[in-house]
Amino acid sequence: MRPPATSPQGRQRPDLRDARAEADAKRERILRVAERLFHENGYADTTMEQIVGELGVTKPYVYYYFRNKQELFELLTWEPTVACFTVLDGLDDALPAHEKVACALEGLIRITIEYYPSSFFAFREPHAFRPEFAAELKRLAQHFYGKLCALLEQGRAEGALDFGDTRVTAQAACSISGYMYTWYRPDGRLSAEQMLRELAPLAWRVIGLERKDFPPTKELP
Repeated sequence: MRPPATSPQGRQRPDLRDARAEADAKRERILRVAERLFHENGYADTTMEQIVGELGVTKPYVYYYFRNKQELFELLTWEPTVACFTVLDGLDDALPAHEKVACALEGLIRITIEYYPSSFFAFREPHAFRPEFAAELKRLAQHFYGKLCALLEQGRAEGALDFGDTRVTAQAACSISGYMYTWYRPDGRLSAEQMLRELAPLAWRVIGLERKDFPPTKELP
């Protein structure tokens, strides 16, 4: 990839910054419209014609930024999936294992709510992905569950967690966020903040964390 053009002083020219900002805004608008249609209609029943029609533009306008609807669907899926499966990365090493696990489980729920509805795409329509894309998602999942299981066992050895089979516990705790796509609605009875405060403690109970050790839930942005 070629570096951006720069002025003699080494800074990007204002006109190029403006052009990049405008292009980013157009891409984002296309993504948001596609996200809504994929959510409402499903991947198979969403067409580029529908996306173009909702945007009120021509097909070349959309194809200038994206190759096809599969690229749109995978891009929308990628960001929340990466955010979920790297939630353990970057945590303070000084934290005890059970606190890392608690933070991760809360983080999964938080990200699922924040990225609604594209956070549901990987669970709802995995058949829509290219094999190489699906393989990369699987690699990320294995990375996450490997770290999570190790921390669960460490937390149990330290006496802070109480559970049976490690893998089953990890899957069960994460399924609280993983299956939200079957029932969660942002306009439901509980606000996003209330939902987080309800679900995080449920996940913590699955891993056998005692109530006295429950961390406070962080506010959604």
